[in-house]
Amino acid sequence: MPYEIAILILFLIASLAAIAVRKIHLPYTVALVAIGLLLGNIGLLHPPRLTQEVLFAFFLPGLVFEAAVHLDSRAMWRDLWGISALVIPGVILSTLISAWVLVYAGEISTHIPAVSWPVALLFGAAVAATDPVAVVAIFKQLGAPKRLRLLIESESLLNDGTGIVIFAIVLSFINHEVSTAGEITLEFFKVAGLGALVGLLIGLAVSWMIEDLDDAMVVISMSVIAAYGSFLIADQLRLSGVISTVATGLILQNRVLSRTIYPSVRLSVEEFWEFMAFALNSLIFLLMGFAVKLSMLLDLWVLILTAYLAMLLARFLVVSTVWGSLYPTKYRFPFSWAVIMSWGGLRGALSMVLALSLPDALPYKDVVVTMVFGVVLLSIFIQGLSIAPLATWLGVLGKKRELQAYESSRVQAMLAQNVLDEIDYLQKHHIASKETLEEVAREYQELKKQAEAAIQQNKPQKETLTSEEKLRVQRHLINLQKSRLLEAYQKGSISRELFEKLTAELDAKLLEIDNLES
Repeated sequence: MPYEIAILILFLIASLAAIAVRKIHLPYTVALVAIGLLLGNIGLLHPPRLTQEVLFAFFLPGLVFEAAVHLDSRAMWRDLWGISALVIPGVILSTLISAWVLVYAGEISTHIPAVSWPVALLFGAAVAATDPVAVVAIFKQLGAPKRLRLLIESESLLNDGTGIVIFAIVLSFINHEVSTAGEITLEFFKVAGLGALVGLLIGLAVSWMIEDLDDAMVVISMSVIAAYGSFLIADQLRLSGVISTVATGLILQNRVLSRTIYPSVRLSVEEFWEFMAFALNSLIFLLMGFAVKLSMLLDLWVLILTAYLAMLLARFLVVSTVWGSLYPTKYRFPFSWAVIMSWGGLRGALSMVLALSLPDALPYKDVVVTMVFGVVLLSIFIQGLSIAPLATWLGVLGKKRELQAYESSRVQAMLAQNVLDEIDYLQKHHIASKETLEEVAREYQELKKQAEAAIQQNKPQKETLTSEEKLRVQRHLINLQKSRLLEAYQKGSISRELFEKLTAELDAKLLEIDNLES
C-alpha cells in the first residue's frame, strides 16, 4: 500500500478514535497506541517507519513549537528555578539513577539478566525526558491547578532538548569521543546554549517581520518557517534543534502572539497550531504502536519490568529532591504535586526514536531498543490510565468540573446584558429603527433568561464558589499592586531596590495562589 494512502487511513483512524474516547473517557494517546499495536501486529497496514529522520525533520519541530507558543512565558519565568532543576540536573540524575538501579538489580538477583554499564546508561538517557501529552490533556479537561500544569508542560517542553543532548553525549562517551567531565560539560553547554542562541535570533527576526501584519496566512507561513527553520539550522550546525525551536516559539509568543498582533490573526495562528498538534500527535502515537513488536518484548519481560521500576524510582527521587530543595523557598509546591509529577512523567515517542537512532554496529542496540520500547508501553498504559484517578484521590483535580458550567452560564448572562445595554444606547440616540432594535433585544432577553436559569441549575457549593472567587480577587488585586509599583518606579517615586523587593514579595503571593487555583 502506498504511504500516502496509509497516512490518510491513519488520519481517519485518529479522528474516529478521538470521537470514541470522548464517549468512554479514555486518554486519547493511550487509545491511539493500543490501536497502533493491534493493527501493527496483525499486519493490516504498513505505514512509514518511525525513524530518527522522520521524527526530527517532521514531528518534533511542530510539536515543540506548538507547545512553546501556548506557554505563558512570564509565568514560566517566575518558576524558573524549579523548572531548571527538573530540566538540567533532573534529567542528568534520572539518567544516572536509572542506569545504577538497573545494573545493581542485575548484580544482586539471579532472576534478572545482568546489564552492562553502557547498556544501562543508554537506556537511562533514552528514558530521561518525559512526554506527558496524555497527562496534560487530562489535566486541561478536568482542571488541575494552573501552576501544576505549567510545571509539567514547561518541564516536558525543555527536557526534550536536554534529553537529546545528554543521550548524544552518553553515546559519544561510550564511543570514547569525549572522556573527561570537563569535555562533557563543555559539549553540553555548547550544544544547548548555542542552540538557544540560534532560536533567539530567529525568533527576534521573525517577530520584527510579522508584528504589524494583519494577514493571517502570511503570519502562519512565517511561524511554520520559524518553527522548522530554527530546528533545521541548529541541527545543521550540530546544535540542539529542539532547544532552538523552543527559544523561537517562546520569543514569538512573548513578543508578538500575546501582545501586538491583531486578535483575528492571533486566533487563526493559534487554531492552526492546535490542529498541527492534533495531527502530529495522532500520527506519532499510532506509529509508536506500529513500531512495537510484541514478540520481541516477551523474551525480555523480566528485564523490561526491572527497567520500568528503575525509571519510576529515578523519577520519584529526582522530583522529591527538587520538591525538598524548593520547600523552604517561595517556589515551593505541595507534596501531592510531587507525587503527580512523578507518576505523570510518561515516556513517549522521543525515547523510542532515540533508541532507534543508535548505530546498527553497536553490539547491544537490540537490547536497548527492546527495553526502551517496553518501558514506554508500560508507562503509557499503566501511568496514562491511572493518573486521573490518582490525582482526583489526592485532591488535585475536580474543582473545574464543578465550576465550569456555572462560570460559562454567568459569562453568557453578563454578555447578554451588555448587548441589551448597548441596544438601549442605540435606541436612545436613534442610531437604528425601533422595530429592528426591539426584535434583536427579544433574542438577547431570551438568551439572558436561559443563562440565568442555567446559573441556578449549575451553582456549585457555596464553599467551593467562595474559595475560587476569593483566589481570583486576590490575584487581581496583587496584579493591580504590581502595576502601581511599576508606575511608581517609572516615575522615580521609589528606588529600584524597593521596587524589586516588593515585586518579589508579590510574586511569592502569586505563586501561593497558583498552587491552589484551578
